[in-house]
Amino acid sequence: MGLNFNFSTATQILFGNGTVAKVPELLNTYGRKIMLVTGKNSERAKPLTDLLSSTSEIFRFGVEKEPSVEVIDEGVKLARKNHCEAIVGFGGGSVIDSAKAIAALTPNAGELLDYLEVIGKGKKLTEKPLPFIAIPTTAGTGAEASKNSVIYSAKHKVKVSLRSSLMFADVAVVDPELTLSMPSEITATTGMDALTHLLETFVSNQANPFIDNFGREGMQRVSRSLLKAYETGSNLEAREDMAYAALLGGMALANVKLGAVHGFAGPMGGMIPIPHGAVCARLLPAVMEANLKSAKSQNLKYIISKYDEVAQLLTGESNARSEEGVQWAQQMVEKLNIPLLSAFGLTPDDFPVLVEKAKKASSMKGNPVVLSDESLMLILEKSI
Repeated sequence: MGLNFNFSTATQILFGNGTVAKVPELLNTYGRKIMLVTGKNSERAKPLTDLLSSTSEIFRFGVEKEPSVEVIDEGVKLARKNHCEAIVGFGGGSVIDSAKAIAALTPNAGELLDYLEVIGKGKKLTEKPLPFIAIPTTAGTGAEASKNSVIYSAKHKVKVSLRSSLMFADVAVVDPELTLSMPSEITATTGMDALTHLLETFVSNQANPFIDNFGREGMQRVSRSLLKAYETGSNLEAREDMAYAALLGGMALANVKLGAVHGFAGPMGGMIPIPHGAVCARLLPAVMEANLKSAKSQNLKYIISKYDEVAQLLTGESNARSEEGVQWAQQMVEKLNIPLLSAFGLTPDDFPVLVEKAKKASSMKGNPVVLSDESLMLILEKSI
């Protein structure tokens, strides 16, 4: 069978310390009226606003939590009212996803629910989004390189995606220095999210040799630097590794489906208030174990060999086997002090609904093996 794949990502990527200083020059090509989407602490964006104040008219929009249907509609209304010519997202994954959705919807008629998957009408975007610059200040989601925004609907108690190949950022500005102030607990959860993206796309049933190279490079960087960044936030070399790993993970997930960890993560995030990265961290070892058990029972040598390589990348040992990769992931979660899922309110009573929702999730379609209901229940039991 011949090699066949398609690859898309942000139109332009600027990576390196201090690259945020190039944003005003980039925006000059788009116009003067700029919506700046930030997190709840807009002071963190002061270095950027100082750079932009002399060249742009800035309309600020703050996102305090994960983006919701209501928040996105409010942002779109503000952008339309002020005739914004470009959108800049400066913050973590929630901010980048919000800015991406606002940029996409502002020129398109209607509201968010007209375009959302699963709970909405699922209409296609017909107008090109406003120019969009993504500037991540965390190292995990890879949202700067992907074509979707994850949106929470309180009414439906679920997270779903607004997705289009038109939604890739015009420019992704990845400046590792912006992540130096990340608190240790955010470093931990976002870092495990990045690792999960890299690992799930590497073993995905849609994996290809091109994307595999992202996984190899990214997992090695996470292995050597996540704990260092967690323990010493000022370690710029470790922060650079993690920012690069997150970017690679974002490019991978934009082109290859993920797996059971993310199959669970969307529904779980809609049911209980829990950081996405914490879900990924706690589920990852159990999902690896379940996938391996299934692969070995069916003698699926290719999948087993991929998990062997994961173990070698994570442990740095050339003769490591798949089980050692599972152990590495479990030990890393403990070293990072990431709480059990029960600490966020998940109970065994939630399991049946979660399993049913997870089986229907888009990400589950990328899992390397089909997991039984019993296996899915066991994953949750081991993570709570």
